[in-house]
Amino acid sequence: MADPYTTLGVARNASEAEIKKAYRTLAKELHPDRNADNPKATEKFSAATQAYDLLTDKDKRAQFDRGEIDENGNPTAPFGFGGGRGSARSGGPGAGGFEFHSESGDFGDIFEGLFGGERRAPGGGFGRSAPPPKGANAAYRLPVQFIDAATLAPQRITLQDGKTIDLKLPNGVEDGTQMRLSGKGQPGPGGTGDAIITIEIKPHAFFTREGHNVRLELPITLDEAVNGAKVKVPTVDGPVMLGVPAGSSSGKTLRLKGKGFHDKNGVRGDQFVTLMIDIPADDDKLKSTLQGWSDTRKVRGALGV
Repeated sequence: MADPYTTLGVARNASEAEIKKAYRTLAKELHPDRNADNPKATEKFSAATQAYDLLTDKDKRAQFDRGEIDENGNPTAPFGFGGGRGSARSGGPGAGGFEFHSESGDFGDIFEGLFGGERRAPGGGFGRSAPPPKGANAAYRLPVQFIDAATLAPQRITLQDGKTIDLKLPNGVEDGTQMRLSGKGQPGPGGTGDAIITIEIKPHAFFTREGHNVRLELPITLDEAVNGAKVKVPTVDGPVMLGVPAGSSSGKTLRLKGKGFHDKNGVRGDQFVTLMIDIPADDDKLKSTLQGWSDTRKVRGALGV
């Protein structure tokens, strides 16, 4: 995999928000569902996900920036080999390397104390042999229905090996949330990579999300608004009865406590119901009832008209 910053097309000092935005853009463009006939797009999608995974882990990003690990998350050789990013070569005075003096010529005790028992690397340097790399992570995108996300309903996903897994959605789930399944990625000499699952919450026909709250515009009749009524209201947990106060106007908002999404602590938001009076387009009885009556209030006075 290339440098993760290059893979995502962000600067080395990019913020987490900039990294997340860049990944989402690439994910939409390269997702396998949109590129069934383009295997290179799938490879780039997997690389972008791996780069995102590294750069959004604060510890791993710091280690990479210091040259302690490579773009795959594997340790870099501290002394004597590779000569790559963040490595140091041994050498004589003036060579910018390391020189040790001992009358006995035995460096074992020195390195034992410094590095906990390093072995001599090929070519005369000293270094800890890097473990074999793990297999690549496998990227998945899981569409989740709006109500399922709000209620944390279990989800089922089929992996590349054909195995089906039931997932428990986490508290605080939102569009773009990532879940990691350890050891469910590609095999490699150092072990199997992980599966990285990105949640995609589907829009709903009439519910909308606002933070951890849910909003709904509820049609009511004129007589329900004037006289007040008990009406049935849909929620993510199923229908409930709601009291409409007499004299309600369109735009009046009522609250149903605990009918929203879960936050990261498991506390649920609320559902806010905005009343919308639905007046029939052509009702002779209604016209007859209102014949000769008019509302003389200056209802638009606050608007200056």
